[in-house]
Amino acid sequence: MNAGDYLGRYAEGWTKGDAEMILSAASESFTFDDPNAGTIARENFTEYLAGLREVVAAARGGEVGESFMELTEVLTQESDGGLSASCWWAFPGTDIQGSGLIKVGSDGVESERIAYYTKLPG
Repeated sequence: MNAGDYLGRYAEGWTKGDAEMILSAASESFTFDDPNAGTIARENFTEYLAGLREVVAAARGGEVGESFMELTEVLTQESDGGLSASCWWAFPGTDIQGSGLIKVGSDGVESERIAYYTKLPG
């Protein structure tokens, strides 16, 4: 697979909330950075996603539904044989949304760092 193929599979995994699919597109050194959970290593990602699915289900009134996440505004840039992508993501049926920055190398998605779109307290 090339970097674009890895990115496409990774994105599809997120839309379905499928940890196995996400990790099949990830490199062995993959990390996921969530400001609420910290930096999650590949070996802890399945557990992280299971917890996130519970949060989303609670926000939706008890069910995750068929579409776990929607991705829009995807922008990509190629550099040095890799790919950087940014996107807007949202969990349908909730107010939870934000942005992501994804780095993809020749062996898969290397990292993603997300930010939540929310009002500041006070």
